Amino acid sequence: MAEDAKKIMFVMQKPPHGSIYPYEGLEFILISGAYEQDISLVFLGDGVYNLKKDQDTSELGIKGFVKTYRTLEGYDIENIYVDQNSLKDRGLTQEDLIVDVKVKTAPEINSLMNEQHAIFPF
Repeated sequence: MAEDAKKIMFVMQKPPHGSIYPYEGLEFILISGAYEQDISLVFLGDGVYNLKKDQDTSELGIKGFVKTYRTLEGYDIENIYVDQNSLKDRGLTQEDLIVDVKVKTAPEINSLMNEQHAIFPF
């Protein structure tokens, strides 16, 4: 990581299908990671569905992009956080997710947000 790297957090709040925001957010994340910034991702609310394993988009008539989250490690993006209550409220566990995450409480996520140079909501 470069010394002058900015701390950038992406907050994924929308489900993976139904709008372009999650896909565009993922592209922005990967581009930012290519420029060696200090990237963090937080998944809140329905945004946790972006990480759910084994999604079948065939009935939607679209190609799924969720597997692309597995490429984050190749961009040295390792700070991936999921809101504890968002997982619980949707009946999901860490084992249901496609990548390794750190489960955090709302106050912990708030603290992480306060450390960032920039936050981009998607």
